[in-house]
Amino acid sequence: MINRIRANWFSNVRGDLLAGIVVALALIPEAIAFSIIAGVDPKVGLYASFCISVVIAFVGGRPGMISAATGAMALLMVTLVKEHGLEYLLAATLLTGLLQVVAGYLKLGALMRFVSRSVVTGFVNALAILIFMAQLPELTNVTWHVYAMTAAGLGIIYLFPLIPVIGRILPSPLICIVVLTGVAMVYGIDIRTVGDMGQLPDTLPIFLWPDVPLNLETLMIILPYAVGLTVVGLLESMMTATIVDDLTDTTSDRNRECKGQGVANIGSGLLGGMAGCAMIGQSIINIKSGGRTRLSTLASGVFLLLMVLVLDKWLVQIPMAALVAVMIMVSIGTFSWGSIKNLKDHPLSTNIVMVVTVIVVVATHNLAFGVLAGVLLAALFFANKVGHYMVITSDYDDETDTRRYNVVGQVFFSSSEKFIESFDFKEAVDNVVIDLSRAHFWDITAVAALDKAVVKFRREGADVEVIGLNEASATIVDRFGVHDKPDAVERLMAH
Repeated sequence: MINRIRANWFSNVRGDLLAGIVVALALIPEAIAFSIIAGVDPKVGLYASFCISVVIAFVGGRPGMISAATGAMALLMVTLVKEHGLEYLLAATLLTGLLQVVAGYLKLGALMRFVSRSVVTGFVNALAILIFMAQLPELTNVTWHVYAMTAAGLGIIYLFPLIPVIGRILPSPLICIVVLTGVAMVYGIDIRTVGDMGQLPDTLPIFLWPDVPLNLETLMIILPYAVGLTVVGLLESMMTATIVDDLTDTTSDRNRECKGQGVANIGSGLLGGMAGCAMIGQSIINIKSGGRTRLSTLASGVFLLLMVLVLDKWLVQIPMAALVAVMIMVSIGTFSWGSIKNLKDHPLSTNIVMVVTVIVVVATHNLAFGVLAGVLLAALFFANKVGHYMVITSDYDDETDTRRYNVVGQVFFSSSEKFIESFDFKEAVDNVVIDLSRAHFWDITAVAALDKAVVKFRREGADVEVIGLNEASATIVDRFGVHDKPDAVERLMAH
């Protein structure tokens, strides 16, 4: 127990605390921006980011991953806030948390195994593009000072780590933020700052129960939004966990993460915050800055609140150009540059899945739509590919006037048509043997195809024998098949 606590919390104290400071600085403008997107006061996003980060550090399933208010979730809240107000958003946040806890107990985190690597790559590339595009408003119609500060920030981020010893001790994104803020204050450069994003809260969050009627009407209002928030939140969190797993060469407990996200969102709703989930950009900032354990996640939330309440006079002077430089670094580090090179080597179907995932996510700004499109395409390509691996050969025995068909492969909805077309129903033979000892039947479409083949042969006057069914195939054929039942033709017509 002690060793586990040490590994999860205190094995990388310096790196985690420094990374937590960097992440907190990056969270503040984003939380304010996401609040504006959702149409609520900036403190709603800031309180949410603080609460979710702190809670998820204790109950989440992925050490070193950052969770807070996110843009993907904020986009789903706009209509609810506009039509019903903040109190209904808080109620929807509580329901979202409850649904996510239920999803964790139902072990829905295991569904990530159905997401192929090409979908994950497309998701990552799309997110990198969205992160970069989100910085463009800060680089459009601005003075040359902004471009100079952004370029200087990128120079610090990428060159500072080359300095012996000290470059490995302090995270370069933190140095970038500190140096550029100092330069802007000393020289009085007139550029956009964090303070221009919105007013920071000056009090601690307090317990709030949503002031909404507790009736069926309220449930019908918030349920559609809560379901959407649940799906997007869990999907983004699971994808982020996969990416952080790859970056750190470790594993995570996805079902625990589902429950943790739910508990964190319940806490956020009770403290006046909006629903949130894992953040890929900030998680990568954390990892790149040296954060590895749960302490880094806790530190990011604690430092965020301390900065907002104690260092607000300094925070509001941080130039947005410094944070833009950090986010551009995140965008560059997030994009899978190897996927471009792999376009030549990977199968066409894999490339199509990856590119479609990118296009749908970027076009809709909805991560769930992109992943869903990628998963569906990957499933279709897989089914088509497996369907082509089914082969049927035949041989004829003159002495017994028997045609024997040998079926090899998987018979299911994708290969059922090919299964039917492989038989010669017009051949005049007395006996037909269909050998299925090297085949497997997966669904009722396959069973229907077998029924159809047997009945067609019998119509032509042949005796048909089906042999070699394995136990699993025999079970589904016995349950749904009709060719071996009385009145097989009528039963087949009824189907």
